[in-house]
Amino acid sequence: MPPPTPSSQDSETEARAVEILRRVRRMEVRTTRLADDTMAGRYASVFKGRGMDFDRVRNYVAGDDVRAIDWNVTARTGDPYIKLFTEERELTILLMIDVSGSSDFGSTADSKRELSAEAAGVLAASAIRNRDKVGLVLFTDTVELYIPPAKGRSHIMRLIREALFFQPSQRGTDLVAALDFANQVISRRAIVFLVSDFQPGPPFDERLAALRKKLTITNKHHDVIAVSVTDPREEELPDVGRLYVEDAESGEVVELNTSKRQVREAYREQSQARRTRTAAMIRSTGVDLLEFTSGTNWLPALVNFFRKRRQRIG
Repeated sequence: MPPPTPSSQDSETEARAVEILRRVRRMEVRTTRLADDTMAGRYASVFKGRGMDFDRVRNYVAGDDVRAIDWNVTARTGDPYIKLFTEERELTILLMIDVSGSSDFGSTADSKRELSAEAAGVLAASAIRNRDKVGLVLFTDTVELYIPPAKGRSHIMRLIREALFFQPSQRGTDLVAALDFANQVISRRAIVFLVSDFQPGPPFDERLAALRKKLTITNKHHDVIAVSVTDPREEELPDVGRLYVEDAESGEVVELNTSKRQVREAYREQSQARRTRTAAMIRSTGVDLLEFTSGTNWLPALVNFFRKRRQRIG
């Protein structure tokens, strides 16, 4: 009896699996090359040696840095003591990527999610090159996937694959819940890259205030870096007549007449105002902000960020 022939669905599944593997490998090659060519030395100069673990206290000696004085022990004993630290050689990098419905939007060759995955891949490859551990959190309005920090090429391949192709169960966004999760699972100080379009949904003011509070708290325990990803069409509408625009997360549909200049201007002004307010809020918490736009070369912004950060920390 001849073996059963595979169904068309099986063939489609196999073809998709082959395409996914091919694309993951392609992105791994690209991100590794970018990490080597563009990030060589920059990652280590900014992050390595900055993490410090508390070791012990000892009596203050003339010439010690007064900023290292442990005032609690000094007050308790009546003698000045300073804190001693040991350099943390191995860092933990946590990539937190927003995979909510709005991340799938893309008016250029790449969607915001693809841009997020590529940027995360470059950061992950840089970390692995420096023998650091990298973990991944994919989130919507819930934590969809958590991959604990680890090392190695196969680990990076998995992170890229999940960042690109993981299918979330929800479509909303809850940045506060995602940060809560990070604080629970990562006890030691880590470098946290929060990658999102930072569109928290209504009520905007209330959610922005809640995010501000959570970012402030999280940045005390970890080194948080916000990475904002946007699409050009989220900033400005084309003049193409009537459009029916659907909110990717809520499903709400709105009709817009883009032929009217005042409609396009109102859309642009509202989008820019929200983006400006969100950026100002993030920076007010002491969190560094990177801003990437799909369809543009985002690497200079990343290199410039590392250069400025290096100058700031001396």
